Amino acid sequence: MGRYIARRLLLTIPVLIGASFLIFAMVYALPGDPIRALGGDRPLSPAVVAQLREEFNLNDPLVIQYGKYVGDLLQGDLGTDFRGRPVLDTIEQRLPVTIRLATVAILLEIVIGVTAGVLAGIRRNGFLDNLVLVSSTVVVSVPILVLAFVAQFVFGLELGWFPISGAGEGWYSYLLPGLVLAGGSLAYVARLTRTSVAENMRADYVRTARAKGLPNRAVILRHTLRNSLIPVVTFIGADIGTLMGGAIVTESVFNLPGIGRAIFDSVRAQEGAVVVGIVTLLVFFFIFFNLVVDVLYAVLDPRIRYD
Repeated sequence: MGRYIARRLLLTIPVLIGASFLIFAMVYALPGDPIRALGGDRPLSPAVVAQLREEFNLNDPLVIQYGKYVGDLLQGDLGTDFRGRPVLDTIEQRLPVTIRLATVAILLEIVIGVTAGVLAGIRRNGFLDNLVLVSSTVVVSVPILVLAFVAQFVFGLELGWFPISGAGEGWYSYLLPGLVLAGGSLAYVARLTRTSVAENMRADYVRTARAKGLPNRAVILRHTLRNSLIPVVTFIGADIGTLMGGAIVTESVFNLPGIGRAIFDSVRAQEGAVVVGIVTLLVFFFIFFNLVVDVLYAVLDPRIRYD
């Protein structure tokens, strides 16, 4: 297991380099001049524009720009934005907000999704099963932007149960945006858990456990659920990185100053250093959580071993 983890961590290096170069190239290809856009309605003087373009290496070809960026990155410098603020400071300020939002979303996804899936799976074709199938289909079909505005209007404005903007009320402020962010994934987790539980309920080892006289609760929790969680863990592990990177819409609607909002603002301003730094960090998170999933496989199923 130790050698397997070491190999995976080494493979992370070329993946991060490739991902950062692709993002850097896409930002480089965006139309417009970010330096001239800094002046807004009052254009900057040609001397100032030339100085800024030289300072941020914008006169160099793409490969040279990226080479200088990697050189600074190896020294722990993620660069600065066009206003002189270090990218690392932006990440340190914004990342905790996104981590809180993603944590709430993942917890809701696990608790509600797995519970609904298990209850539907052990009572196939019943009322709860049909309810889970219909409601999950509806949630998946609704775009997250529409879901966010509907939840904000109904639960925030009409009912007054949750705050609709900002993070001024601590963790409570993240409940509604966390539920919106987890909406689609929660539906997938419920359906995946339901299918896996229903399939394992018909397995021979479950029949054997029942024949031995084990209580129904022990059969479900100890035998059925543990084997049913492997595909669910796979989805949730990959979804953690996706949620952290896919919070752009949610953070924008609920006015949360997180990483997703920073990416959106940086793309509009063509802040290449900010976008590359944040996205590279998100790629690392995605790879790390996939590694955690692989390790959890061996915990859930002792037959799985990595040589």
